[in-house]
Amino acid sequence: MVEELFDTNQASKLLGMKSKSLANSRHTGTGLQIPFIKLGNLARYRLSDLQSYIENNTFSHTGETKEKSI
Repeated sequence: MVEELFDTNQASKLLGMKSKSLANSRHTGTGLQIPFIKLGNLARYRLSDLQSYIENNTFSHTGETKEKSI
């Protein structure tokens, strides 16, 4: 079964960010590290990858992000 795919605009709305930021991260390989699918010259994101990114970047307090990097 094929999972629902999101284009850059849809994915950026789900993440609450500008689509240009998501496109820049994809192009440069820096910033957000979210897997994407290349279909010709189109980029698509799996819903499960977007949900995983959100889950992996959900914290209880601001200090928690620093604790993970140690």
